[in-house]
Amino acid sequence: MPSLPHLENCKFSGERKTLLQAIMSKRVGIIGAGVSGLAAIRCCLEEGLEPTCFERSNDVGGLWKFSDHTEEGKASIYQSVFTNSSKEMMCFPDFPYPDDCPNYMHHSKLQEYIKTFAQKKDLLRYIQFEVGASLRKEPVFNDELPSRILCGLVSIKPSVKEFTETSAVFEDGTVFEAIDSVIFATGYDYSYPFLDETIIKSRNNEVTLFKGVFPPLMEKPTLAVIGLVQSLGAAIPTADLQARWAAKVFANSCTLPTMNEMMDDIDEKMGKKLKWFGQSQTLQTDYITYMDELGSFIGAKPNIPWLFLTDPRLALEVYFGPCSPYQFRLMGPGKWDGARNAILTQWNRTVKPTRTRVVSEAQRPHPFYNLLKMLSFPLLLLAATLTFY
Repeated sequence: MPSLPHLENCKFSGERKTLLQAIMSKRVGIIGAGVSGLAAIRCCLEEGLEPTCFERSNDVGGLWKFSDHTEEGKASIYQSVFTNSSKEMMCFPDFPYPDDCPNYMHHSKLQEYIKTFAQKKDLLRYIQFEVGASLRKEPVFNDELPSRILCGLVSIKPSVKEFTETSAVFEDGTVFEAIDSVIFATGYDYSYPFLDETIIKSRNNEVTLFKGVFPPLMEKPTLAVIGLVQSLGAAIPTADLQARWAAKVFANSCTLPTMNEMMDDIDEKMGKKLKWFGQSQTLQTDYITYMDELGSFIGAKPNIPWLFLTDPRLALEVYFGPCSPYQFRLMGPGKWDGARNAILTQWNRTVKPTRTRVVSEAQRPHPFYNLLKMLSFPLLLLAATLTFY
């Protein structure tokens, strides 16, 4: 395989932000073997493309591959991280978690799932490990901070007016004494050191990508960014659907609008993002709207009216139930035969981890027995009344 242009001396890391670079008509280079990278490998294979993935570390998982020591330029989770999306909402759409897996997982459980996915889908042979720098990314948080605030262990203050030698003075006049350390939470910048930033950024240094995936100003659609969008949902199914769309564009089975049409769409989305989410460098969007939009591009959006006509039980679960990832492998190209059963049994897998105590038959309550107990008291009261009167 020929070397990637401008990438010979680059450093890579397997993170959610993964770049796909089409080298020839059928060969695709994938940077990073994190969640997005694995999704990209699998989707390229589904479209008959030839993927090669370049991973900085010696394993898959990207951000979810925990390390107890820091590495220059490499983002990582911390030891106590748990997922804040349930397992049924953050799986690969054709690869449910084991039934007894906790609904909210420690990062080690998620990493185990990611490795199993890569092994079962035979993706490891397409990855070149320990290749070269990094892409920076946003930190990952769980629900620890809000709970600490509610418990009063963390307090919210206005902006800092000034620091003294051992205290902080806030704009409302309050003072916090005996400070040991100060952390400046200045945030993160996205950095692609191997890529000309004008390709994915334009006016006002904003990220400019059609549907958060394709740079609109390129002559040909040979580059896609997977996993950069911050939707109000889980990253894994989002990356999977993005990668399916990108692979189809690379395989010429899907076409993009004109450059002007893409730019008009980006301008419209930027206005909505500013209104709903405020000023931010991230590409934030609503999960269900975004997933339906991507699904419609490749014919994978669930057809609810058709489901009501052909499978009412499934239609009710899809329409009134959660927007689980399995829905986007239910029909169309890339459909999974197990999607229907996965949707109809998702509540069983949700409840399963909580049913860890074995209760014998003798201890289980019986409705008929409970009814007799309820009726016994008024019967005894009636008998006593008749006895004395």
